[in-house]
Amino acid sequence: MRGRIAFIGGGNMASAIIGGLIKHNIANAGVDVVEPHADARLTLKMSLGIDAMEIPGPFLSNASLVVWAVKPQNFKDAAANVSPFTAGALHLSVAAGISSDSISRWLHTQRVVRSMPNTPALIGQGMTGVYARAGVTVPDREWIAQVLGTIGQYVWLEREDLLDAVTALSGSGPAYVFYFLEAMIESGVAMGLSPAQARQLSIETFSGASALARESKESIVDLRQRVTSKGGTTHAAISAMENDQVNKQFSRALMAARDRAFTLGTEFGNS
Repeated sequence: MRGRIAFIGGGNMASAIIGGLIKHNIANAGVDVVEPHADARLTLKMSLGIDAMEIPGPFLSNASLVVWAVKPQNFKDAAANVSPFTAGALHLSVAAGISSDSISRWLHTQRVVRSMPNTPALIGQGMTGVYARAGVTVPDREWIAQVLGTIGQYVWLEREDLLDAVTALSGSGPAYVFYFLEAMIESGVAMGLSPAQARQLSIETFSGASALARESKESIVDLRQRVTSKGGTTHAAISAMENDQVNKQFSRALMAARDRAFTLGTEFGNS
């Protein structure tokens, strides 16, 4: 049995991970949560039966793993209050941008793992990029994999800077999907479908296409071309998007997200 797990921050991502741990019977040793906001503490109590604490304290010394689910701008101050109790723990961060160098310095340990999950973790279908510092042992990695596996899939990265790309691609990615779904639904309604019909058609199309891409051995390009008969309806739509350089605009958007992830690290981590 693994040791006790403490969460610093009890928002949506912490709740998703705690829910996954409970569902997969991995939290048997117990879970502690520090959450300063009363409404979030109430939500944890109502949804997961967790009695979160408002402030950190000696109880955190029982944690073998500490999960950092705080906003980047709050990480340093939170670390100052928590680090006196967690010197011997393994630390997993789900905070965007903050480098492992900063986390290691603030927490006085080399056993630091950074990760970037996304919101489908809330239903156990998340995608997470993970990077471990050299001080993280093989058993440590196995424990992290076990924890993150409760909320979906994960991929280990050998370079920490690639987490900025993960943030741009999959971390922020659900918002791009929702944005595109909004446009599809609005267009469907404009063409005469009811909002309910347009929503169902749009969501199930995304879901089905993603499932096909996951199961198929063909490339994404080949799958797209199979649907795009020259002179047909799909060809007209793709041609319109290519004329508007949607692919280049989308690429610029992802680069902006990546750059912002890097900026967060320098803005809140270099002190």
